[in-house]
Amino acid sequence: MNIIGIDIGGSGIKGAPVDLGAGRLLTERHKLLTPQPATPAAVAAAAAGLAREFPPAIRYGVAVPAVVKDGVAHTAANIDPEWVGCDIGRLFAVALGAPVTVLNDADAAGLAEMRFGAGRDEAGTVVMLTFGTGIGSALFLDGRLVPNTEFGHMEVNGAEAEHRAAAQLRKSQGLSWDKWAARVSEVLVALENLVWPDLFIVGGGVSRKADKFMPLLECRTRVVPAALGNDAGIVGAALAVAGD
Repeated sequence: MNIIGIDIGGSGIKGAPVDLGAGRLLTERHKLLTPQPATPAAVAAAAAGLAREFPPAIRYGVAVPAVVKDGVAHTAANIDPEWVGCDIGRLFAVALGAPVTVLNDADAAGLAEMRFGAGRDEAGTVVMLTFGTGIGSALFLDGRLVPNTEFGHMEVNGAEAEHRAAAQLRKSQGLSWDKWAARVSEVLVALENLVWPDLFIVGGGVSRKADKFMPLLECRTRVVPAALGNDAGIVGAALAVAGD
């Protein structure tokens, strides 16, 4: 069964057919720049163009930077405000010409990590945080996803967590690894006091440099880097189709 996962971000859209048994891409992924402005219609058209790089799929999974309930987007992180209230499930199904499952992008990455990556066989409460332009989050209890958490928007020391500790801020503000790790630690401790997790999984592109900052983190919970890298959102989007 040919299932394609598509991962939509504020700057790029990437996708590929996925082997759901092995949790890996069946081909090289294809990537496009996210259209600007990133309206739902423009992004759906771009996703359809990306999908044409591969043989037609029976179903598609699409991960988006938004809270999604019953196919409708309720927030819009680093994309156009037109997403809020849009039935993106229907929109993408029409654009792609096949049934579509849509879900939050951090939830998709978390599904992949829990099935095939750093969270495999982990019981209890697991929190995955993706550090990039913002901070995405995914919460799991004994392997089951609690969808649409928005921990990146909780207040930490008077500001939204992602306004203090997003990976992009480390670069834009010229923060040393020590100073950025201290901010990340504040976010982790705040979350520890809310949900008392058994494991944190740190994802996003910065996870490739885990050796630079993970030894500097200060919290009581075990912290591990994500294992699937930039493929996690694609794999997780396809997994969501299988579980739909």
